[in-house]
Amino acid sequence: MREDVESLDIKDVTANWVNAAVLQRQIDDRIKALADLSHTPLFFGRLDYLHAPGADLAEGAEGERFYIGRRHVHDADGDPMVIDWRAPVSQPFYRASKKDPLDVGLRRRFGYTGGELTAYEDEHLTDPTESTHTSRLLQAEIERPRVGPMRDIVATIQPEQDEIVRSGLSGSVCVQGGPGTGKTAVGLHRVAYLLYAHRDRLARTGTLVIGPNKSFLHYIEQVLPALGELEVKQATVDDLVTSGIEVRGTDPAESAVVKGDARMAEVLRRAVWSHVTTPTEPLVVVRGSRRWRVPAYELAEIVEELRTRDIRYGAAREALPQRIAHTVLVRMEQAGEAPDDRVQDAVARNTAVKAAVKTIWPPVDPAKLVLRLLNDPDFLATHAEGVLTADEQKTILTAKPARSVKSAKWSAADAVLIDETNDLVARTHSLGHVVLDEAQDLSPMQYRAVGRRCTTGSATVLGDLAQGTTPWATASWAEALRHLGKAEAVVEELTAGFRVPREVIAYASKLLPSISPGLTPVESVRETPGSLNVRESSAPDADVVAACVESLAHEGSIGLIAADPRIPVLAAALEAAGLPYLAPGEETTAESRLTLVPASLAKGLEYDYVVLDDPATLVAAEPDERTGLRRLYVALTRAVSGLTVIHATPLPPQLT
Repeated sequence: MREDVESLDIKDVTANWVNAAVLQRQIDDRIKALADLSHTPLFFGRLDYLHAPGADLAEGAEGERFYIGRRHVHDADGDPMVIDWRAPVSQPFYRASKKDPLDVGLRRRFGYTGGELTAYEDEHLTDPTESTHTSRLLQAEIERPRVGPMRDIVATIQPEQDEIVRSGLSGSVCVQGGPGTGKTAVGLHRVAYLLYAHRDRLARTGTLVIGPNKSFLHYIEQVLPALGELEVKQATVDDLVTSGIEVRGTDPAESAVVKGDARMAEVLRRAVWSHVTTPTEPLVVVRGSRRWRVPAYELAEIVEELRTRDIRYGAAREALPQRIAHTVLVRMEQAGEAPDDRVQDAVARNTAVKAAVKTIWPPVDPAKLVLRLLNDPDFLATHAEGVLTADEQKTILTAKPARSVKSAKWSAADAVLIDETNDLVARTHSLGHVVLDEAQDLSPMQYRAVGRRCTTGSATVLGDLAQGTTPWATASWAEALRHLGKAEAVVEELTAGFRVPREVIAYASKLLPSISPGLTPVESVRETPGSLNVRESSAPDADVVAACVESLAHEGSIGLIAADPRIPVLAAALEAAGLPYLAPGEETTAESRLTLVPASLAKGLEYDYVVLDDPATLVAAEPDERTGLRRLYVALTRAVSGLTVIHATPLPPQLT
């Protein structure tokens, strides 16, 4: 298939160089999408239907066989050899059961080692004498060691996951899932499915995956390309909102909470629209020997009408000169003249009209407006009256006012305020679909920033309320979805864990009553005796290094997770012991499998074996106990095969 595309000659089929360039880019993308993955087989399953799909069962149509894979594959004659996992005919591979076989007589799973076929396993779904059993190949694929970036799960998608993956484009979905439930993979595979089912529409409107940090995005970046999807963009929330400004500062937690509060949207709206003034003087337009007068009350009516039209500040400002010009044209027609559109445009560009517009409806620079709000107590008080308390206003005022936008030490929260103001002035471009992962950590203003990117599209929201580790973490998905502008989204909950061993998730779940009361604990399907090891230590640095050496004796990736202040100490200990290590986001290889992970960057990452340094220190490094315990919950649940906890200080009482 790739060679067929590479052999295409487009010299005689394009009208000009622009068409040729566009077509060549499409061909290059198609060649990339058809790249071989040496470690990944083209198919992983087979379905033997009792009847040909779509055939009239009354006529006794013979069955049909399909191989299911990551990509559609056809032979030299164009006949399908492998069916894309997203095709409707592939759906029973994930949904069929003994109770509801969906006309499938046999489901076969294939086992591979390094891309080579090594095993297969059959389920005769309509044979009453065959007992139901857990697939060993499925279990082995789920438990396969994790070296390198995150990979696709097309061979292991479970029925409850498949329902979310194949949900329609028109509706938004929120997935609450505890550690190891596969929510991130489900979100990425939903994007792949939507691109398959609605390719033309999403090709026009675009898709975006938003992650919590660069390390996380690097970890997941190969999943969609492996499924042949190359056009999906990836970004963090900071990437979206910092266009044009440099973030160089940080906010104290109490200031960031107020800046991230949804009430700030009203303060900004008031500040923007306060620039519009009611005209008090008439406008006189001179054309040739004639003078046309628009009285102040008519100008005021035009301004008031534009203010109440629910359009952006900038769009209304652009409409104002045309509205004034139209009023002048009415005067001309009443005087017997016959002006046309060219005359109206000329009047709109008249010096007197432009001067009046500049006075009545001046331009607004979003960054300058936010800077003034944060620097000028009187300006802030005027527009925050009845919205923010006096103490809240003091909290967000800059201690040392900056002289200009360029010299200001903007924080991440400030950038979100500027982005909100940008949208008040000019509408933000909306995409067809947005995936928001680790969504529980966003502030209301950040939700609004993401929601602006999908006002005309849909969203997939992924997260775990128990893993909210920011002071502004959301209390409920209903609240988060309301700020996102997707209050109608369906909330699905994944409670079956496939990655984290049962012993490890049960240990971490002891924290749930303290960090997220009422949340359903994850029930892991993996029972791995010996996967949890908790050790008290009198020489923690040496014991942590020893635990890393012990873990490296196993196959797979190793993550050493510690409180951020402990990272330099542990880095020195690893170097002294001659143990090479990576930073989060750097790709593990067979030669380098140990990653030193600050607890603040652990979210969303997975390692076969995790060594966790002193839980109490990790908790104490956070601004408050609840945030610290949530950070600990995240760290405890990064292990796929085994977790070793080393503690020199007493464990948090919830874990004893």
